[in-house]
Amino acid sequence: MKEDRTAENQNRPNPQRIMHMASAFYESCVLFAATDLGLFDVINEAGNADAETVASAKGLSSRGTRLLLDACVAVGLLRKEDDQYHNTDEAAAFLVSGQPGDLSRALRYNRDVYPAWGKLAELVRSGEPVERPQIHLGEDPQRTQAFVHAMHGRAMAIGQAVVPLLELGECSQLLDIGGGSGAYSMLIAQRFPGLSSTVIDLPGILEVSRTLVDGLGLSDRVQCLDGDYHTFDFPGGNDAVIIFGVLHQEGPESILDILKRAHASLNPGGRIYILDMMTDATRCNPPFSALFAVNMALTKEEGWVFADTEMITWLTEAGFQNPTCQSLQPPMPHWLATATK
Repeated sequence: MKEDRTAENQNRPNPQRIMHMASAFYESCVLFAATDLGLFDVINEAGNADAETVASAKGLSSRGTRLLLDACVAVGLLRKEDDQYHNTDEAAAFLVSGQPGDLSRALRYNRDVYPAWGKLAELVRSGEPVERPQIHLGEDPQRTQAFVHAMHGRAMAIGQAVVPLLELGECSQLLDIGGGSGAYSMLIAQRFPGLSSTVIDLPGILEVSRTLVDGLGLSDRVQCLDGDYHTFDFPGGNDAVIIFGVLHQEGPESILDILKRAHASLNPGGRIYILDMMTDATRCNPPFSALFAVNMALTKEEGWVFADTEMITWLTEAGFQNPTCQSLQPPMPHWLATATK
């Protein structure tokens, strides 16, 4: 009987995964707070430090700092030896400002949408975004600046993996539709010295972008052109077009319209590259893409994630030839589609 009860207990559903999901935001908030406060930077500069040293360097409370540092140890972002805290290899590579793999700015986007996720039930009831997208698209200068810098950080990290996959060696003119901070155009310009790029986005976005482009000394080869890509007449004569991280904000009709106008802007033989989150035909896999669809719906009226098969269909309907679409290698969660004119 005892063996039967043991087997029965083993076959019962385990609540552990559900309980972990219910508290997963604990870890997110520890990451956001430690990054925002610059704790990893202080420890990096010192090599190792106790809680009092870190608190003093940032003007924080000793108690609060110790609690946060211990939580960072608990989730594997720091190591602790004799009250001295050390960055893990992971934190040193990705959470220290100025490092080649620095993700600290990119994480601010996740932090900023965190309040919207708390209103998910409201989205489901109404079908409408819980936050007006105009707030970070120029209406609120401070939110816009924070948004552009966060997107710039994400794009610079993503671009390191994506730009080497682009066949642009024979191209001289690139059109970057909805290019945001201009990060992808800047990385492309650095990799392909014979290429110039035109970045199209809203005036409030490009006000910040121009500063970033100037900061890298690329303003002679990366032009920022104010315009709403929904209605803007794309300039012609392009050897390539990129649309990176844009189309998940648009409905099917808008996507097809953008692709048709992108096709018209290309020279014969020109190539289009589309980088975005996508799912398979089920709309449920990969899981991160399905969750990202919810994320976009929380802040955009048409926000979603489309299937790779839909992208192939739209490219074909827009007049492109030989469309392909493939998921990128982990840890990249994106898909890359390409086609030619």
